[in-house]
Amino acid sequence: MTVDNGQHVFLRCCTAYRGLLQRLGVRDEVYIQPRLDVPVRDVNTGREGSISRDPLPVPLHLGRGLLRYPHMSLAERAATGRAALALQRLDLTDPALDRRSFADWLHEHGQSARAVEALWDLVGVATLNATAEESSLALAAMVFKTGLLTDPGASDIGFAKVPLGHIHDDMARAALDRAGVRVLLRARAVEIKPVETEPGEIARHEVQLEGERLDGGVETLRDLDAVVLAVPQDAAHDLLPPGSLDEPESLLKIGYAPILNVHVVYDRPVLDKPFLAALGSPIQWVFDRTPHSGLRGPGQYLALSQSAAQTEIDEPVAVLRQRYLPALERLLPRAREAEVTEFFVTRERTATFAPTPGNAALRPGPATRTPGVHLAGSWTATGWPATMESAVRSGTAAARNVLRELR
Repeated sequence: MTVDNGQHVFLRCCTAYRGLLQRLGVRDEVYIQPRLDVPVRDVNTGREGSISRDPLPVPLHLGRGLLRYPHMSLAERAATGRAALALQRLDLTDPALDRRSFADWLHEHGQSARAVEALWDLVGVATLNATAEESSLALAAMVFKTGLLTDPGASDIGFAKVPLGHIHDDMARAALDRAGVRVLLRARAVEIKPVETEPGEIARHEVQLEGERLDGGVETLRDLDAVVLAVPQDAAHDLLPPGSLDEPESLLKIGYAPILNVHVVYDRPVLDKPFLAALGSPIQWVFDRTPHSGLRGPGQYLALSQSAAQTEIDEPVAVLRQRYLPALERLLPRAREAEVTEFFVTRERTATFAPTPGNAALRPGPATRTPGVHLAGSWTATGWPATMESAVRSGTAAARNVLRELR
């Protein structure tokens, strides 16, 4: 059985990521819903509804789905529609949006606590890795406008039909091999040094590496025309040559948000959908990972994706087992008769950058003040939250910056 560190999804509007899949030749290895449909079950009421769309122009495509959504009152649904229209009118280039929290804006626009729980946070926590209270209005507005209020099909959900390692490692590395790229695994960059050059020459650098697979445990890459640091923000702070950024300490102010994934294997199927979102439960989303993992036999492998998991990320496995197995039985009645054959967790303490208000001013672009040194990573100034889409956009921006500088 192959286990990913967690369930990753993308939307049809993630054009850069989908473009990468096309370039790697793995477009057929992912599935995209023909039309948005997110089943949502409330364990307290037993009711199930869905967040869905129709093949109609924006914003009419969401009208019928919102009208039929059973987890909010009619008044709350009407208020949600008005808030969505107000959200659509926001100017994402306005820097003032990043100084406000999404929760403040929702309260200002008449959104009840139930509406935030049943809709705004249901979507927002999964995409931003933060609740509305902890999210920048700018990033939240970008997510909802781009995903729900631009193109009718923008929000259709996609996910890999195979382990992510096959796409992001096997096929990506094969593409690099075809391009003649040398890949060094378990080789940690520890220092970047400028190389003395003649006036008018392209700036060059050398990078010192350490790693158990290197000859003698160390290696120096010399005379590099360009260096792209595609590393976490604190690692970039430590590696950047002095003077590369006006305020290098700002990188250390970009916080992290954790994601906890709970993995459960049952001896029989207990979920009859690819995924399900939960209300009134410690469970946020549960995914059927059986066909993706290669699990054989009559069992079913479920992965619970728990975003914004600050309070749970360091909980012992035994505590998480006591919490989530009964929660699964409440959410999925068939789990009450099934036997658990495997239970384990994966923890990503620094899964994403924290999308808190004010972080837009902290996120640098790909260029630095040091010629030949560039930045990439989902935490850089892509305009997107920490997603696979943001990661690909950052890499494309860095590559373009390299080519522009070398020319």
